Amino acid sequence: MTVPPPPPAPSRRVLVVDDDPTVTEVVAGYLDRAGFVVDRAADGPEALARARQAPPDLVVLDLMLPGLDGLEVCRRLRESGPVPVVMLTARGDEEDRVLGLEVGADDYVTKPFSPRELVLRVASVLRRAAAVRQGPAAGPLLHGGGITLDPVARSVRDARGPLSLTLREFDLLAHFLRHPGRAFGRAELMSAVWGWDFGDLSTVTVHVRRLRHKVEADPARPRLIVTVWGVGYRFDGIPDGAADGTPAGAPRGAREEED
Repeated sequence: MTVPPPPPAPSRRVLVVDDDPTVTEVVAGYLDRAGFVVDRAADGPEALARARQAPPDLVVLDLMLPGLDGLEVCRRLRESGPVPVVMLTARGDEEDRVLGLEVGADDYVTKPFSPRELVLRVASVLRRAAAVRQGPAAGPLLHGGGITLDPVARSVRDARGPLSLTLREFDLLAHFLRHPGRAFGRAELMSAVWGWDFGDLSTVTVHVRRLRHKVEADPARPRLIVTVWGVGYRFDGIPDGAADGTPAGAPRGAREEED
């Protein structure tokens, strides 16, 4: 008796939102050839309507949209449930990237961009999101610097209470907690946390800055995630009652400059 082959895995649906029809056409074409089912929208209200009609597995979202900008669209999408978002921005202004990450974007790509790289980033974000949904088979609690992170529950807290981290911020912090005292270059972090061997290294810089704002008592004088000049970053898990007598989370004198 011949055993029938298993059914093919369902194609994942990507919603591309951009008011530039040329960008939409190119991005949709590359995603389609990569095996994704692609929906399109030219503005914010249309994007929200299409997401309600056919919930996407991921949204490629332009920041600058008529009527309802990408930040507001991202907020409203996240109110309806978790959906990975890759933000597109035509500006090089870092503040735009930070705002996108703050409202829940999982990644961003600055125009002009390589469509092939965007497809790889979409696939990477989807893999990471699938791993989060499945959860690790096992994982002890991670501790350091007054922080407790639960890899299974995807929760993190410090003395102030629970911390709200984006998907990438959580994975970055978990990586640091697993390797306290070790200095990592930005390329190493991009490979280990993002799974990329290419791309804009400022992505790492922005995420480190955002993470500092959430875990440091004084982000301008970081004591946990410190800059190692000429290398990158290191997590120093300073316990309560550190050797210098300074309470954990309190700023020390020397200022650690960010990249």
